[in-house]
Formats: sequence, C-alpha cells, structure tokens
Amino acid sequence: MRELIKLRTDRRETLVDITPQVRDLVRRSGVRNGLVAVYAQGSTAALMIQENWDDSVQRDVVGLLRKLIPQGVWQHDVQDGNGDAHLKSGLVGPSETIPVIEGRLGLSTWQNIFFCEFDGPRRDRTVICTILADAEAES
Repeated sequence: MRELIKLRTDRRETLVDITPQVRDLVRRSGVRNGLVAVYAQGSTAALMIQENWDDSVQRDVVGLLRKLIPQGVWQHDVQDGNGDAHLKSGLVGPSETIPVIEGRLGLSTWQNIFFCEFDGPRRDRTVICTILADAEAES
C-alpha cells in the first residue's frame, strides 16, 4: 500500500509531527506485521524520529542545525538563498523505516515521526508512505 501525506508548513525551519497520519495509514492498510517506509520529497526537507514529550527537543534540533549549518554562507546561496536548507536536509536524511508489529507502529513511548522543513514556509509538501506486509507473517 502506498499513500501520500500532504503538508503545509508555516515557518522556514520546523519539525512537524506526522505520526498520527502514518499511524492511520498503517491501521487502514490492515497490515499486522511488516514495515512502513516514509520518504520526504524535496531536497530541502527530511524526516526524523525524535522524542515527542514536549517540543523542546524539536526546537533544540532546529537550533543545533542552525549553529552547525548557518544561513547565507554557502555557494548555492547565489542561486536561491537556501544552501543551508539543502545541507541540513542531506545531513538528516529523507527517509525513515519503522516496523509494524501487531498492526501498530513499532515506536517506543517517547518516539514520533517528524517531517523536517528547512526551506519554508511551503504550501505543498509531500511524504510518501509505503507499507509492506511481512508475507510470511501475513499468510
């Protein structure tokens, strides 16, 4: 099963919790055991599994990446001013794979799936979710 999650972001850099949407897709798929692969389209976005208890961790992630990869000092900035966004996206990575166990996401209590926006705000972002059943477990 493959479905798209469509997002809108409201800041240049932010982490958006997409766990509820992915959880709903897994539930609707009927897959009991397998994998869900999530992939962020776009070269200035990424995906991350991170703590969900409060948003301080997400703010810390954005703050750290701003310190490591500052805006406005990269060769690519001459083209469109978002060289830092490309580097942050490449560092974090575009995808995550989560086990599906007994019909549920195999995340721990404190883990959620976050879409990482590094070049917003954007009206149209897409995450591709592919759910694969463990053929042996499903038969």
